[in-house]
Amino acid sequence: MNIAIDGPGGSGKSVLAKNIAKKLGLVYVDTGALYRAVGLYSINHNIARTDREAIVGTLDSIKIELLYVDGEQHVLLCGQDVGDAIRTPEASMYASAVSALPEVRAFLDKTQRDMVARGGVVMDGRDIGTVIMPDADVKIFLFASPEHRARRRYEELLAKGQNVSYEDVLSDITERDRADRERDASPAVPADDAVMLDNSGFEPKDTFAAAIRIINEKTGGHYSDVL
Repeated sequence: MNIAIDGPGGSGKSVLAKNIAKKLGLVYVDTGALYRAVGLYSINHNIARTDREAIVGTLDSIKIELLYVDGEQHVLLCGQDVGDAIRTPEASMYASAVSALPEVRAFLDKTQRDMVARGGVVMDGRDIGTVIMPDADVKIFLFASPEHRARRRYEELLAKGQNVSYEDVLSDITERDRADRERDASPAVPADDAVMLDNSGFEPKDTFAAAIRIINEKTGGHYSDVL
């Protein structure tokens, strides 16, 4: 079974996808990490996120690998585990910028589709149900208000020791929402057959329970014993 989870930044897609993969015995793939890695490469090489020609020109030099250690996904950028470096607000904005480029999407699409072909994956991102896994068995579009998502992201960054303000995080999320929604290449919109899940004010366990109910509805109660 393949499950697609889409939604805007800070909606909790990664946490939900990880929990589903763990409970259902599937492989978790964080596609956003791939775009963040491309963005980080540009940051490390002092390339402006508006410099399309320079970004595209680096693609032949970029090597991204996904490794799984004790069930956890690790992103290697040119052989280096980039860890939390791809989770900063700056990396988020760069990820949004590079994901709008068709050349970058084509560069990363093959990696994602190869993983889908193996089957048994939970993949989260912004165009998984519409582009990468249009035939997914279950599609969920996870969303929450910008304020709720900003608060979650702000608390996550603080917990990692990053010096950020809530106002800056909210501004970044609002701008990224706009950029992702309005981009020409694979805009971040729900698939026609996706189930919308508003998790504003939810704890992770509440989001997980709601998602499992959706999965059971789509699979005829095959996972009714999970909750």
